[in-house]
Amino acid sequence: MRWKEQVLVLQPYQPGKSKEEVKKQYGLDEIIKLASNENPFGCSEKVVSAIQDFSGSYALYPDGYTTDLRFELAELLKVEANQLIFGNGSDEIIQIIARALLRPGYNTVMASPTFPQYKHNAVIEGAEVREVPLIEGEHDLEGMLAAIDDKTNVVWVCSPNNPTGTYISNHKLLSFLERVPEETLIVLDEAYFEYVVADDYYDAVELIETYKNLIVLRTFSKIYGLASFRVGYGISNSDIIRSLEPVREPFNTNTLAQLAAKTAIQDQEYVKKCRELNRKGLEQFYSFCNEVGLSYSLSQGNFILIDFEVDSNEVFQYLMERGFIVRSGKALGFPTSIRVTVGSEEQNNGVIEVMKEFLQSRVTLTK
Repeated sequence: MRWKEQVLVLQPYQPGKSKEEVKKQYGLDEIIKLASNENPFGCSEKVVSAIQDFSGSYALYPDGYTTDLRFELAELLKVEANQLIFGNGSDEIIQIIARALLRPGYNTVMASPTFPQYKHNAVIEGAEVREVPLIEGEHDLEGMLAAIDDKTNVVWVCSPNNPTGTYISNHKLLSFLERVPEETLIVLDEAYFEYVVADDYYDAVELIETYKNLIVLRTFSKIYGLASFRVGYGISNSDIIRSLEPVREPFNTNTLAQLAAKTAIQDQEYVKKCRELNRKGLEQFYSFCNEVGLSYSLSQGNFILIDFEVDSNEVFQYLMERGFIVRSGKALGFPTSIRVTVGSEEQNNGVIEVMKEFLQSRVTLTK
C-alpha cells in the first residue's frame, strides 16, 4: 500500500476509558466519568420528549441541507441561513477546513497545547504545523502573529482554550484579528462558548461582519448535552461557507441529531441553568485547590486543569481505581496536571475527597 507518510506516523485519537471497562477492570459498582467535558446534567427534557415522539422513517436519508435546524439556529444567532455549515461534531468542520485549505508547501499556526485535532488534520494534509507555546496558560497572540507568513493558510484560536479553560479578551482578540492577513483563514473555536461568564468576552457573531476571513465553530456536544448525537456548526460569511460546502460529506448529520439540536435551541432556560450550575461547580474546585495549595487555571469552560506537581498518570490511576475517570495531562501537554470535567455538586465533592486522599497518601509516603 502506498500510504501517505504522515498517516503512518500519526496515532489515532485515544478516547478515555469507558465506564463499563473501568467497572470490570477494578470490580467497581459505580463509575463517575469526568474526563470528556460532557454535561453532567444531560440534555433538556424537551429533547428527550422530541426523540421519543419521533414518527419519521428511519429508511430515508436525513435532510442534506439541515433545513429545520439551520433556520432555527439562524434565528437564534441573527444570521442568514447561508452563513452556517453543519458537521458531525465541530471535529468534522475542523477536518473540512483542513482538507479545503491545507496542503504541502503551506503552513498553519496554532497555540500549544490546544485542541489536538487542529494539528492532527494538518499533518494528514501534509501542511507545515507551526505551534506557538502558551504563556502562563494563555494564547501568545503576538507570537502567533510573528509565525504567520505568506504561506499561512489557517490560524487556529481556541477560546476558551482546551485544556486550560483560559479565554481571550475582546481587546486582545480585536488587536489580533486586525493584523492577520486577509488571505489567512482565522478559525475561532468556541466549543465552550455557552459556559463563558467573563465580562470582557467578545461577540464572535458580530465580528464575522467585520472580518471576512473569520469562521467561528461551536457545538451541541457540551452545554446542550448532546455529545452522542454529534452536531457541530460553523458561522461565517456566505462566501467562506460556499467554498467549504463542497468538502462536506453529504448527509453528514443524521435525522435524530438534527431534531435533537433544533429542540435543544428552543430551551435556552436549560442552557442558562447549566451555566449557573457549572459556575458553582468550578467554585468547589477553586476552594479545594486554594485549601490544599494546588495550582490551577481559572476556567471559562466546564472543566478545570489542576497541577498536582507529580506524574499526572499517577493521579489519574489513583482516581480511576476509586471510581473517578478524569483526563491525565500527559497527552494534553501538561504532564503534572489532570483535567477534570465539572460534574454535579455530589460528583464534585466525591472526586475532591478522593483527591484529598491521594494528597494525604503522598504525605504518608514521604514520612
